[in-house]
Amino acid sequence: MRSEGLGSTEFINGKERFCLWIADSEVDEATECAGVRQRIESVRRDRLETTDKAVNKLAAKPHQFRERKGDEASKIFVPIVSSENRDYFPAGLADATVIPTNKAFFISNGPLWALSVISSKLHLSWIDTICGRLRTDYSYSNTLGWNTFPLPKLTEKNKADLTRCAEDILLAREAHFPATIADLYEVKDGESNMPADLLAAHERNDETLERIYIGRRFRNDTERLEKLFELYTKMTTKDLTKTNSRMKA
Repeated sequence: MRSEGLGSTEFINGKERFCLWIADSEVDEATECAGVRQRIESVRRDRLETTDKAVNKLAAKPHQFRERKGDEASKIFVPIVSSENRDYFPAGLADATVIPTNKAFFISNGPLWALSVISSKLHLSWIDTICGRLRTDYSYSNTLGWNTFPLPKLTEKNKADLTRCAEDILLAREAHFPATIADLYEVKDGESNMPADLLAAHERNDETLERIYIGRRFRNDTERLEKLFELYTKMTTKDLTKTNSRMKA
């Protein structure tokens, strides 16, 4: 019944934030606790007292959030806001105990090769150009940043190679537990302080992905964007949402 409700700040900085995630079948058990019962009743009153008719209807289920989503057994977790100073976008994995808040996106039961793509310099170049900003930080958009990302048709070998790269990134992070994402991807005075093994895992990931696009590493972000926009132009007559796994808010 209790889950972690995580947004961008909590995920990146390793903070805990809990919520009550109660299924209809668990209401009787949950309300045996006086504190939980009082909280549910407080939600019921608040929903009934508002002038918003849609919220009034939600008073029928005061034990649940407005939207019940994000409790899949596995999900790729994508923060909405991230510092522009990081060399890589800090996406990761989450299990059924983590409920993404409105400050995060997620891909339900997403394949690990998708995490490889989101964590690449190629994708960072794309969102740096396509997505908006919150002050100077990246403000990720699932519809602009992911659903439009030009991704070539991947072979099974491509997917297997990218999956291994994503696994290596996750294992390198795990090796430095309890360091947070903020710790691992810290930049000081314009210099990255990423651990050597994590940086090496990302560089292998970049090389693996970029070779799928042009058979070698891109020289710089300008070359990356030229290729991405070339592919995007060719793909605009197609439904891009069929290319990638869908990312939800």
